[in-house]
Amino acid sequence: MDSTSSFVDWDLAEQVAIRIADRAPFSGAHHLDGLTAEFDVHTARAEDLVAATTGLRSLSGNARARVVGRDDWIRANVASMQRLLRPLFERLEDPDGDSDRNSAGDGPGAASALTARMGGMELGVVLGWMSTRVLGQYDLLVVEDEAAEDQDIVYYVGPNLVALERRYAFPRHDFRLWLALHEVTHRAQFTGVPWMRSHYLGLVQSLLDGAQPESFDLVASLKGLAEKQSAKRSAKGRAGQAGEAAGSGVLGAISSPEQQLALDRIAGLMSLLEGHGDVTMGRAGEGIVQGADRMAGVMADRRRNASGVTRLFQKLVGLEAKLAQYAQGEAFIGAVEAHGGTALLDRVWEDPSHLPDLGEIREPDRWIERLEA
Repeated sequence: MDSTSSFVDWDLAEQVAIRIADRAPFSGAHHLDGLTAEFDVHTARAEDLVAATTGLRSLSGNARARVVGRDDWIRANVASMQRLLRPLFERLEDPDGDSDRNSAGDGPGAASALTARMGGMELGVVLGWMSTRVLGQYDLLVVEDEAAEDQDIVYYVGPNLVALERRYAFPRHDFRLWLALHEVTHRAQFTGVPWMRSHYLGLVQSLLDGAQPESFDLVASLKGLAEKQSAKRSAKGRAGQAGEAAGSGVLGAISSPEQQLALDRIAGLMSLLEGHGDVTMGRAGEGIVQGADRMAGVMADRRRNASGVTRLFQKLVGLEAKLAQYAQGEAFIGAVEAHGGTALLDRVWEDPSHLPDLGEIREPDRWIERLEA
């Protein structure tokens, strides 16, 4: 696989990201000592607790825990992004399938080496910053083997969780089990519901397939993003902020109307899954994880109280929208269960058509009426 496309210098992205990550506390490998064996135990226990709480258990066997440093997390995500975006970039570089023209660098989507380096630096900054924040990850898009159909690895970023538990004096055993509950819940959602994996990957693919080479103008897209952020700052009230959630970040700025529909469907699904993850980790750990309420409060404050450069950065890369997904998803679940209990909520796992869209996440009564009808 080439390390450079006309849009991104992937090697440079990795180098920049690792350079940023190395400046954060607890970067040394010795901070990972003993964590792998401990998370093997926590992950296995979390799977049993999540299954007992939700009725969802992976159809793909037991999870594998993987404790990594920030640099390995960056490498895994860079490799995954290369695999995911390669067909899109190939189409943008050579929309007519003219390999001779593309090799000469004069296709409609062709970009200069300078553009590729700029793309690599920008992506590196994003991944470097994210690598200092993420605690755990289960993501179907992060795979180790391109030919593999199933990857059942749950990632834990050791330096970040050590830094957080020391900063807030979290009890180590409880915090790590609590974290495992959230990530294992996501694995149960994706691999315990028979159709969820293919449905999610299909949504992602439809988003990428909708990119039109002739309309791909990154400069214009970034200008549009700046205008959206300016309009958002002048808007008043939470309703106005919620209306921007699905289209935040550069991805929202470069989306066609067709892609925006796919984004809305993905945002609705992820709001449900993130909210369900938070609700489940609380219920599954009840009476077992000590101090869970305090840990949940700290994490919620950590999401809400980013300010200054951090808040701006979250807006630019679309993370602010992801942070809103937790609260919106939890509110949706609370409203559904208040109306019909867990039996009504469990209908979301029956069929893809039962999933709420983004509008229904924000107005749960619409979903309730649709399912009851």
